[in-house]
Amino acid sequence: MNKEFNLRKFVIVMLLVSIWVNASEVFRYFVFVMPGTRAFLFQVPGVAPMNWGIFAVWGTWDTILTIMVVFIYWLVAERFGHGLKSVLIASTASWTFFFVLFWVAMVNMALSSVTLPLIALPLAWLELFVASLISAKLFARA
Repeated sequence: MNKEFNLRKFVIVMLLVSIWVNASEVFRYFVFVMPGTRAFLFQVPGVAPMNWGIFAVWGTWDTILTIMVVFIYWLVAERFGHGLKSVLIASTASWTFFFVLFWVAMVNMALSSVTLPLIALPLAWLELFVASLISAKLFARA
């Protein structure tokens, strides 16, 4: 374990992890979330649109998500070491902070069906598990 925070290494890990996070987010949104949202809120004109402005905001979301998951992994690894235990803790914590809270709010506000999170949440957890696993492999390198 390295008690010093190495910003250069963090940025490199974050950039590499962001490739996975962005790909996973785009896949989940276009294949499951957008069609599910449009089907559930069919009566709302133009619901779940996609244009360059929205895509830019989504890129900001992905960047914040990536920074958070990599940083949480680093924090957990500082305490428990680089291993599967840290990957599981970091990915589950990140998943809870970002996705579980989001989907609970969406369902609570009647902006999503109950079934859509049953598909989206496991995929989001897998995304963050892989992101944490990539972080573990990269941070463990000298």
